[in-house]
Amino acid sequence: MRELPDDLNRLSEGVIGAAIEVHRHLGPGLLEAVYEAALCRELELRQLPFAQQVFRRTIYKGAELPAQRLDLVVADRIVVELKAVEKVDAAHLAQLVSYLRLGRMPLGLLINFHVIKLSQGIRRRINSDALSKIPSDTSANPASSSASSAVPSAASAFRSPC
Repeated sequence: MRELPDDLNRLSEGVIGAAIEVHRHLGPGLLEAVYEAALCRELELRQLPFAQQVFRRTIYKGAELPAQRLDLVVADRIVVELKAVEKVDAAHLAQLVSYLRLGRMPLGLLINFHVIKLSQGIRRRINSDALSKIPSDTSANPASSSASSAVPSAASAFRSPC
């Protein structure tokens, strides 16, 4: 499997850093919606492009299925699924992987805020199919080397205020 491009790693680090900042201020025990709103605010402050509550449809054997709702999509490249649960189980991770395939995005983060130390609540999944479609030299392009400098059209068009 190919390594993640540097710009995607930096973007992921930015999202995780924002989540850690939220958790540091709010701690565990609140509703998922509270963490989502706070994380959106933190992403705004860090000037990371994102879309909130993104609906994605898919086609199954020629029929359109009901839309799935993704908590956050960062820079049209990372699906962020938020949880505030006692324990992340296999079904939560499977949900994230399904969202990655549905959205054709290379990276997914499942962030569970209901933990004492947030690093224990972060799970990362890679969609190899979508990753293989990213040019290998993206990190060599100065325009795409910074997560905040490249604002994808869908993220800016669908960005929702928190």
